Amino acid sequence: MSIKSRRTFIQQTALLAGLFSIRKVASAAEKFEPQPAVGGPIVISTWSHGVPANAAAWNVLQKGGRALDAVEAGVRVPEADPLVTSVGYGGLPDRDGRVTLDACIMDEFSNCGSVAFLENIMHPISVARLVMEKTPHVMIVGEGAQKFAIDNGFKKENLLTPEAEKHWREWLKDSNYKPVANWENHDTIGMVAMDEKGNLSGACTTSGMAYKMHGRVGDSPIIGAGLYVDNEVGAATSTGVGEEVIRICGSHLVVELMRKGATPSEACREAVERIVKKQPQRSKELQVGFLAINKRGEFGSFCLQKGFNFAVKSAVHDNSLFDSKSYY
Repeated sequence: MSIKSRRTFIQQTALLAGLFSIRKVASAAEKFEPQPAVGGPIVISTWSHGVPANAAAWNVLQKGGRALDAVEAGVRVPEADPLVTSVGYGGLPDRDGRVTLDACIMDEFSNCGSVAFLENIMHPISVARLVMEKTPHVMIVGEGAQKFAIDNGFKKENLLTPEAEKHWREWLKDSNYKPVANWENHDTIGMVAMDEKGNLSGACTTSGMAYKMHGRVGDSPIIGAGLYVDNEVGAATSTGVGEEVIRICGSHLVVELMRKGATPSEACREAVERIVKKQPQRSKELQVGFLAINKRGEFGSFCLQKGFNFAVKSAVHDNSLFDSKSYY
């Protein structure tokens, strides 16, 4: 099946399931301003590929479903989309031409699961959930994660599409590794949601930074870095250069700042400012963005560079795409 045919199949399946009953989002994102509390259900996610992901999550939430089920269903959409080159199938490979995946998930009880450096498995987020639910561990990596997935019914598949392989072979001509803000740096979909009972969950999944060293793992599968959920306070996720997020335990920091009274926007901004303080020169050349929600249903974001956007679906937000405010 061609990439175009696969894309058509995915879209048609989503339509039949009612995932895209939400209005078509305008190409230009709305200007983000502080939002009033809306309660649940609500789902927010990073980047424009968060729009179809939110639609899938909302299909769970509007039926009274659990936030955990919603975020898993949501991020599975870009994981299977060959045109999203920074998540799952179709993701750009590492410098050895291999697609390696990272993901984590966390629920309202602080249960969490994670996989890293996983190859040949279409839906790492679902493997991460099984790690959470079926093992005494939080994280499984590499060959062990792949074996665990296969033992639990996942198929081994080639995730390197012809288009991604073509881009990689072009890159090999110069082999110049220099992350470009708002392109290969938006290497995740991070999603957090609140269900109608007011419970929070989150998910984060990625194929990592394009042309990374084989074996590199960023913030996306690390609880407290790429994702953190505290059902008493709120939830946060991140996107961008994971090394910088790891240095400050970014998503955990955002949640702790909200615990102390900061709004989601204020907490995200302070986390970004901490990156700037610790890496003043590097921060001018890369992108990091944070996205957060609190227990009142208020949400916010902040990023280093202009260009980061995020999608929101709730009873009062019709799967809107917002431009985040930025430091630079």
